[in-house]
Amino acid sequence: MTQAKISIQNLYYTYEDGIEALRDISVDIPPNEIFVLFGPARSGKSTLLRLLNRLSDLDDGLAQGAVYFNGQDVFTRSMNVSDLRRRISMVFAIPTPLPGSIYDNLTYGLKMAGIREKGELDRRVEQSLKQSALWDEVKDRLGSSAFALSGGQKQRLCLARSLALEPDVVVLDNPTSGLDPISTATVEESLYSLKERYTIIMVPHSVQQAARVADRAGFLLDGELVEVGKADKLFVQPQDQRTEDYITGRFG
Repeated sequence: MTQAKISIQNLYYTYEDGIEALRDISVDIPPNEIFVLFGPARSGKSTLLRLLNRLSDLDDGLAQGAVYFNGQDVFTRSMNVSDLRRRISMVFAIPTPLPGSIYDNLTYGLKMAGIREKGELDRRVEQSLKQSALWDEVKDRLGSSAFALSGGQKQRLCLARSLALEPDVVVLDNPTSGLDPISTATVEESLYSLKERYTIIMVPHSVQQAARVADRAGFLLDGELVEVGKADKLFVQPQDQRTEDYITGRFG
């Protein structure tokens, strides 16, 4: 049996003000899968994503339970958090290019990780831009400002910046929320090829998007993981009434 890439076991998370954001979450996510977390606002989706690579350390909440990445608990004191965040790389809803050129954006993290050889930097820039379906649009202007890109291109640049680090897991928090339908379709299409190399964990823009892109999906409600299943079954014949009510638009 294949070892889970990410294994979440009995995970709780409580914010500093005492609000319980996650309650007894357990799920295994195997390699090379698109796993989608969906549910209404304030159900705990983004909180759960931030715990995977310990971006939650920036908050003052309390995590209990375990998150295993390749069999190692990410909450252990011996965990190198900088390395963890390179290997579990996150792309946020609002694209945030860095000041400087497209090339600078893609090599900044690599240089911070100690990669300086020009040939390797060039290889990773081209590879990541191709993986994010942006290469053909920007290959002749890598020295141009990243701020000159369109919204959809900026989001794909942020995805490419994540992929340039050659992570194990790519975490996408609502990456198409501000994009037009054509840009959204381009990002979604790239996910299918990316899963051949990466494990992808995503919070989608909508239930419809979740059904389109997921291999498996989990429904989060009020911090509880209500149901997990293969997408072709969960979105057609959910086992829990709450999941069905949400999918069919009765609430949320």
